[in-house]
Amino acid sequence: MKKVTLLTGTAALMAALSAPAFAQTEIAAGADATGISSINDRIIDVEDAVQDDFDRDNDDARFGNPDRREGLFGSLALTYAGSTGNDESQDFSLAGRVSNNAGPWQQSVGMLLEFGEDEDGDKDKEEVSVIYDGAYYFNDRFYAFVLGRFSIDGLANGDQYGIDDDADVADDLGDFARDGFIGVGPGYRVINTDTTAWRVQAGIGYRYTQTGAQKAGFDLVDTDNDGDLERVAVNDSSDSGVGYIVSSRLYHRFNDMVFITNDTDYLSSEDSDDVITNQFGVNFQMSEQLATRVSYTTEYQENRPIRTDNTLGVSVVYGF
Repeated sequence: MKKVTLLTGTAALMAALSAPAFAQTEIAAGADATGISSINDRIIDVEDAVQDDFDRDNDDARFGNPDRREGLFGSLALTYAGSTGNDESQDFSLAGRVSNNAGPWQQSVGMLLEFGEDEDGDKDKEEVSVIYDGAYYFNDRFYAFVLGRFSIDGLANGDQYGIDDDADVADDLGDFARDGFIGVGPGYRVINTDTTAWRVQAGIGYRYTQTGAQKAGFDLVDTDNDGDLERVAVNDSSDSGVGYIVSSRLYHRFNDMVFITNDTDYLSSEDSDDVITNQFGVNFQMSEQLATRVSYTTEYQENRPIRTDNTLGVSVVYGF
């Protein structure tokens, strides 16, 4: 089955590596001291982000059960950076993924741990996340899925601030300290041709959330509308209930040069805010060396002061 290939063969878009690669601390002698290494790292980050944009749109699962590696496999990555001298800071990250593919059954578990301290030695990140993704393909059109996620934000309670930092505390109290969802359901490919793929899926599950205010047992509220925040007791320690998720994935290729995608997700639950996301993307392969992707993303969350956020994204890659 013919698919659009985006700049394969160019150095900037080489993504498939058979073994882990570890970069040097500098790209050439003297590069660290002159600042060249840090800029080179940022260039790599931009290249990776653009590659991820194209890969998400050119999804190999759009037409059916993708041909993936069989058996059990995984990876683990750890990074740590600590500095002393003019500032005292630390950053630690641990990420890993384990996958198992056996015929029509495919599943993976991923984890991410991130901890950090700012230049004053105060914690500025303490997050732990676990995800699960499973699918069973009955045939090219019909499948069943399982999706799970659980995230913990250890700083979403204002504990890292002093008594006079109520404005900063209020921001953290509104964040989720705990946020999890697990759901199962069927999926079906309504259209599954060489040029067009449209699949829809819907599931039911369980959603659990706990805001920083619920974790701390209090919230900061401007009760008199005078700009002064007062501490108000929060009785409910968490929100949980039945959750629902509905998703749509549309892909259409006009020709070997242009294809579009439109991805929509709707997450609802009894006691937590409804969340809707939609991303529309247009991809152009204008030549063997030049590819462009333009996307427009809309994110809606119920009960926010401004409920809808819109983001325009443009990615361009030229290889020579």
